[in-house]
Amino acid sequence: MKNLTEIFLQLPKIHRIIITALLFVIVIILISPTKDAEEEAEMLTVGKRYQVVLPQNGEAQTITPIEMPSIVEPEPSVPVGKIDVVEPANELPSIKQSYQWQTAKVKSGDSLARIFKRLGYSAQTTYAVSTAKGEDSKLLKKLDVGDELKIASDDNGQLVALEYPLSKTDTLFIDLVGDRYQSHKESKQIEVRETFSHGTITSSFWNAGVKAGLSDAQIINFANIFGWDIDFAQDIRGDDSFHVIYEQQYVDGEYIGTGNILAAEFINQGEVFQAVRFTDDEYYTPDGKSMRKAFLRAPVNFKYISSSFKRKRFHPVQKRWKAHRGVDYAAKTGTPVVAAGNGKVTHSTYNKYNGHYVFIQHGNGIVTKYLHFSKRAVKKGQRVKQGQVIGYVGATGLAAGPHLHYEFLLNGVHRNPRTVKLPDAKPIDKKYKAKFTALARERLLSLEGSKSAFISMNKSSAVPESVKQKRTLTPSD
Repeated sequence: MKNLTEIFLQLPKIHRIIITALLFVIVIILISPTKDAEEEAEMLTVGKRYQVVLPQNGEAQTITPIEMPSIVEPEPSVPVGKIDVVEPANELPSIKQSYQWQTAKVKSGDSLARIFKRLGYSAQTTYAVSTAKGEDSKLLKKLDVGDELKIASDDNGQLVALEYPLSKTDTLFIDLVGDRYQSHKESKQIEVRETFSHGTITSSFWNAGVKAGLSDAQIINFANIFGWDIDFAQDIRGDDSFHVIYEQQYVDGEYIGTGNILAAEFINQGEVFQAVRFTDDEYYTPDGKSMRKAFLRAPVNFKYISSSFKRKRFHPVQKRWKAHRGVDYAAKTGTPVVAAGNGKVTHSTYNKYNGHYVFIQHGNGIVTKYLHFSKRAVKKGQRVKQGQVIGYVGATGLAAGPHLHYEFLLNGVHRNPRTVKLPDAKPIDKKYKAKFTALARERLLSLEGSKSAFISMNKSSAVPESVKQKRTLTPSD
């Protein structure tokens, strides 16, 4: 073959063209059907079966069509007295309703084993349920006091189903499928609605928030948003006001609680502070600057400052004058204390002077110290996030009463935590700036409209009833 190719290539160009053309014509003739084949193909009919007899002694044979009967699928037949039923993995509600259900309330010191024993189930049943197929079964290892377990058994007393409401939206289900338990979690869809709240401070921000209908968590969250710029223990004045847009959550039309604060405004001593929540769960000023600083001003919700940062202070326990290099925040025993910024725990221990205490190393040469805990919540070497609980207020060590002693050190030098300049966090990313600007404009317009309505309503309610009645009779109105 190789020699033929070489010979072909050595031929004159005109000869190669002629040979190629002849070969092409031959190929076309070979692959084209003959007239007899075409006529024979036209005789074939779709839907008929043809019997083909191979030619014998070189004689051509005809093809005889065989009519095919129409195919009718037979009706499925079920033998009398024998019906195969495939049961679904999750039993139907009607089947579950036929079980014997009982409710067990979690008591102090309860575990799943103790509850099951109280209800008459064996240790084998406890093990089988706690190791049910699926990752969700591990949720039974931590039961909170007051929770309720719904447990079903069949006529033989075997546990066949368990329901554990984890929250208002989530429920853990464990069902006996065959000879093994299976677990899964179901979540109800949450409907989110936006609403407004407004308030004016007369005694304290907390009381004003409660009066405005905010939950405890929302009041704390609101204070955290503006806590970088406003000291809610020292800077609040009478007639300061706030306005907020936040989420309300509903499940199946039933109100279950509040969600995120979407936009907020706080007017403190005539100065206006505004914040808008973005999709990254962070809050920014209307022009895109972060509301967060690198560190919290106060890492605890406190009643008052019992002792400020001073060069000289008479120690209430040691009864002598000495420098006070931190700030004492008086609060109830057990009040959570959080990390003022991201960092690593370098100390988490106890001594007779500091009591239970925690030191955290942050970046840029900053260290924060937290003294006199009743209980510590972190360990040495652990990394913590800003806002993470690290301990609880107490009066251990040299403390006259329950409080948090908080220190802020920069390159080994103590600074006043309440006055030290805190670096700003990063502003909104440039690629999201346009999206945020549009969102902020929309949120603040809604907030302004709601605020105007609130102010108008308050002015109207401040008018004496006699004046209101007189105004309703005025034709010009």
